[in-house]
Amino acid sequence: MTNSTARFEGRTVIVTGGGAGIGRATVERLAREGGRVVAVDISPDRLESLTAEVGGDVVTVAGDLTDEETVRRVVEVAGDRIDGLANVAGIMDGFEPTAEIADETWERVMAVNVTAMMRLTRAVLPRMLEASAGSIVNVGSEAGQRGSAAGTPYTTSKHAVNGFSQSTAFYYSPKGIRCNVVAPGPVATSIEAPFRSEWAAQRIGPLLQTNIPAVAQPEQLAAAITWLLSDDASNVSGAILAVDGGWAAV
Repeated sequence: MTNSTARFEGRTVIVTGGGAGIGRATVERLAREGGRVVAVDISPDRLESLTAEVGGDVVTVAGDLTDEETVRRVVEVAGDRIDGLANVAGIMDGFEPTAEIADETWERVMAVNVTAMMRLTRAVLPRMLEASAGSIVNVGSEAGQRGSAAGTPYTTSKHAVNGFSQSTAFYYSPKGIRCNVVAPGPVATSIEAPFRSEWAAQRIGPLLQTNIPAVAQPEQLAAAITWLLSDDASNVSGAILAVDGGWAAV
């Protein structure tokens, strides 16, 4: 049986978006369970607060993961062995439907939610392949399961997260590397999601008012992420785990 209080002892795990919300809750949980955590966030202030308030072995990297230099620094700080990666960092759109998408919004959402995730995953895989072991968890969304939970840019990006993760699982599970997705519904985080489209408000608004489940706490998502990162989920790869309060069943 695995000792759940020390599941990550002697292991190094990278967590993006580690300064707030789901990312911070994941850092805290991993540190409590004995892991060495590399917390990455675009905000130096959030990381400073993290290291001041969270115990355990936590090192930080401040930077924008859409910049390949930040990706390089993260891998350098992590060191020779990387046991886990939680790609949590992400941004929302403004519920823009397709005809109202601004290029800037599309490019930024795809850059943060998809391209940055790909680049960091690509960068850590050689370390995992050397060890013939590793676990990658990507944060998707209920918007990756349907078309009625967000705007078109965010919805597209989270469908891409699912495809990327399942393809990665297909290619590397035989080499001891697992890749999975957690798909949350609404979570109490600092990510803003304003309605910038009157048509989207008319179209999606009533659905969110009637079908949306209770807002989850970041710690609930962290529990699922750390489970997938741990050996407790050793036979799970390529899964899209809905952690959404039952929204997927609606």
